[in-house]
Amino acid sequence: MGLVATVIVAVGAVAAGSFALMSRGLAANASVNEISPTLVVTATNPASGTHFQGGSPISITFNNPMNAVVHPTIRPVVAGSWALSAPTTFTFTPTGALIPKTTYTITVPSGRSGVTDVANHTLASPTIIRFTADGGSALRLNQLLAQLNYLPETFTPATADATAWTSLAPVPGTFSPRFSALPKVVGTLWHPSQFTVITRGAVMNFEYQHAMTTDGIASADVWSALLRDAAAHKGNTHNWNYVVVNQTRPETLKLFVNGHLQYTTLVNTGASGVETAVGTYPVYLRFSSTTMSGTNPDGSHYHDTGIPWVSYFNGGDALHGYIRASYGWPQSLGCVEMPFANAGAVWPYTPIGTLVTILPS
Repeated sequence: MGLVATVIVAVGAVAAGSFALMSRGLAANASVNEISPTLVVTATNPASGTHFQGGSPISITFNNPMNAVVHPTIRPVVAGSWALSAPTTFTFTPTGALIPKTTYTITVPSGRSGVTDVANHTLASPTIIRFTADGGSALRLNQLLAQLNYLPETFTPATADATAWTSLAPVPGTFSPRFSALPKVVGTLWHPSQFTVITRGAVMNFEYQHAMTTDGIASADVWSALLRDAAAHKGNTHNWNYVVVNQTRPETLKLFVNGHLQYTTLVNTGASGVETAVGTYPVYLRFSSTTMSGTNPDGSHYHDTGIPWVSYFNGGDALHGYIRASYGWPQSLGCVEMPFANAGAVWPYTPIGTLVTILPS
């Protein structure tokens, strides 16, 4: 997810002048002759033209020893504090995390209300540093989602340090399965350092619970909310649900809730020529009742109203109720059909992001 950051540094200079040394005094190793009458920024981290990956301090270095009364600012606000880590260097120590894909602006204020050196020299104009935070790896995303109970895996940090919850970079620790009775196919879908369909479903469910667009993309807003919840230890209190459809006859659907088999029903999948695609997909759209329209294999059209308990998972394919004379064999147009009552029993357990696996026959 590395992103190139644009860093713009505009450094102002002030004309030479005579200033009396104030009571704050010079740094112990500085003399009048060592202080330049022109205050300038000499270095910044992140540096111009780089992207910021974290792991090193955000710092602003000047040519003169500085007073600590006024310091730079960073926006959007990041929890933390500025301090003089050396006579000429302000360093920002964060207690919160930088958000991936977010552009930050550091402002070093100028003039009489701005930063001053120990001789009260000021910048002629503000110094502006803009950078875009890097990071946000799939591994760290999975760690956070697991820590907050959005995955069928747990993650235990190696230490109890607060950074295990607030760090943007991956932290040492161990993943382990939350449940022991899930179908084996779930294990084949999971990889801790990859953005798998399990990760996408978890992100979609997180977005759904936080009233965000449920696109399964780990945007800056998603990262921000994840890190905010992690800092507050605000985990997911809902169940982790999973649906698996077996097309071996008689065709069945099994619903797992927190690793336990909750419900089984006969179903119908797609007939020859309109087969239900094998794979795993997250539920992306739901209706308690809706109208379905389309074209039959023979070219005729259908317009069915009042289709109940609908959970779309792959294009136009959905879990839903539909009246048939029998169930357990392929006869739909690609959807997974169930009796009305059975669909009604499954629907409450298929919120946005719930994974649906279609196994081959």
